[in-house]
Amino acid sequence: MKYKITRKLVLYFTSVILLFSLVVGGAFLLLFTRHTEQIYRADMQERAEAIAAGVADYLEDGSTALDEVPVIAKGSANGKQTGTALLAQIGATGTTGRNNTSGYNTYITAIQDIAMGEVWIVDQSAETISVGTGKKAITYAELPSAALALVDEVFEGDVAFSEGFSPLLEDTSITVGAPVLSAEGEVIAAVLLHDYIANMQAAVRSGFSTLGISLALALIAAVGIAVLLAKRFIQPLKRMEETTQQLADNHYEAQTGIIQNDEMGSLAANIDILADKLAEAAQESAKLDKMRKDFITSISHELRTPVTVIRGSLEALNDHVVEDPAKIDEYYQQMLTESIHLERMINDLLELSRLQNPDYQMEMSSLNFVDVVENAIRSVRYIAREKEITLTFTKEPLTFMLMGDYTRLRQMLLAVMENAVKFSAEKSEIRITLTGAGEGCRLAITDNGPGIPEKDQPYIFEKFFKSNEESNKQGTGLGLAVAKQIADRHGIVLSVESTPGKGSTFLFDLKQ
Repeated sequence: MKYKITRKLVLYFTSVILLFSLVVGGAFLLLFTRHTEQIYRADMQERAEAIAAGVADYLEDGSTALDEVPVIAKGSANGKQTGTALLAQIGATGTTGRNNTSGYNTYITAIQDIAMGEVWIVDQSAETISVGTGKKAITYAELPSAALALVDEVFEGDVAFSEGFSPLLEDTSITVGAPVLSAEGEVIAAVLLHDYIANMQAAVRSGFSTLGISLALALIAAVGIAVLLAKRFIQPLKRMEETTQQLADNHYEAQTGIIQNDEMGSLAANIDILADKLAEAAQESAKLDKMRKDFITSISHELRTPVTVIRGSLEALNDHVVEDPAKIDEYYQQMLTESIHLERMINDLLELSRLQNPDYQMEMSSLNFVDVVENAIRSVRYIAREKEITLTFTKEPLTFMLMGDYTRLRQMLLAVMENAVKFSAEKSEIRITLTGAGEGCRLAITDNGPGIPEKDQPYIFEKFFKSNEESNKQGTGLGLAVAKQIADRHGIVLSVESTPGKGSTFLFDLKQ
């Protein structure tokens, strides 16, 4: 798992960086190249215009320094030589009344060194080109058509650009042309400044090198971050994996021990909660398993007694061991009694099983609990009459409405009342009291029987629990368990208060 996550994170981060590099690189290629070209063009234009202004000043200053040649006139009306004518003469003969070619070409060479590019001075009228000392001479006729068009545009007074390959420069270059203006604003020459595109491309390559190094460092950093994040993710995941494996091995006490304020911490907390729930479920399962074993043991014991009695009686009758008619009748009576007891126990078991089933639905309706109590008392009076037991019913609220199953509630009350009659002495009294008001009430059923030992009180509502009293020898031990299930289904709290030798009181606490 560890290496899979590491590989995935490294792959994801690397993919993001590479995608980012492609997008940024493409945008950088387009924008940086365009921006660099704009800067180069602006810089070349600035240099060309400065050179043109310098050449104009030089021509004016140089003409005044010549002894045999008049200064450059502000026109030709005064009979003096114009700047164009002077430039033409310099370009054609290399002199302005005396040999001044060397000084002029040296000036152009100096300009080229300062301008860091190839500089031409073009005289359109004289069709001459000055290229400086030590440079290969170029004639006007050698200019390509693109250069001629550029010169024409410059002599119209505009700054112009061209780009392409020229045999004269032996490489692809950018050329900017700027007009040389006389004092009157007349274009007397054109300055052509050339710079090789390779120089601009070198700057672009330098920018790309910087970008490439930056992206490479970013990629290395991304891989490092991915490894660190993988370790941070893997440690809690590994711990959670170990915990879930322990849970799978039924070690429900396992905990992740991870406390983080993020999704990972939330997942770990849920696993810990799951472990607690599984531990509770395991305890409940163990409890239910013990109850099931106890139930099987109890039911086996309870069933064995009547079955053994019935079988023994039948064997004695079948083998004619008993021939006395009175004894035979006694055996028949014993078998009938045991079969009735067996039937009651089976019916109670089925009833308890239905009540314990969560899917079992009771027939709930709105009813008056006082009516249910009175109905149950009327039924129990017939049983109590045999022992001359008096039932007294005291009720404070005349009505107490609730939602419940009338038949089941009556069955619940009968189980407790019959139990009270069973354990009460002859000619005694059973007091039934209903008290309460508002949203709650309490029903108390008090007998004067032998009471319940304190050690037995927590277990009286469990299956097959019954006292060893002689009066309870026919009991199944299921009546109070059934009553407790019915009470729980109706939200009624059923409890008991008993003092040995002084009787017992069963309490029903109800809420609407």
